[in-house]
Amino acid sequence: MRQTTTELVIATPGQGLHEITDAVVRWVAQSKVETGLLTLFVRHTSASLLIQENAAPAARRDLERYFAKIAPESTGYEHDDEGPDDMPAHLRAAVTATSLSIPVAGGRAVLGTWQGIYLFEHRRAAHRRRVALHLIGE
Repeated sequence: MRQTTTELVIATPGQGLHEITDAVVRWVAQSKVETGLLTLFVRHTSASLLIQENAAPAARRDLERYFAKIAPESTGYEHDDEGPDDMPAHLRAAVTATSLSIPVAGGRAVLGTWQGIYLFEHRRAAHRRRVALHLIGE
């Protein structure tokens, strides 16, 4: 059994779904692990990770609109230390995921045909987000 880790630094231009599939897939291939389990963990409280459709841009836009509706920006939140998008970013992260587990088989992440891995930036400003990757297997 082997283990390997790395950290991706993702520069986001602001809110939205930012696909990181290619970087993850490349790293898994370079690891030489044939069978195992990949864990991704975002090291922030105002961003999250999603596996979503990566073929139709409309799916991403609909997801972004949905989250803007369920956790709207407002001055009505008690926690607004960094502005009106501060607490909504935490709410959006709370109802999504901070970690993902993806099987690895044949040296590749086992994703469906239309599945992509996304960093979901919930803040309006550009950020540098860190995603820890851990792969264990043979």
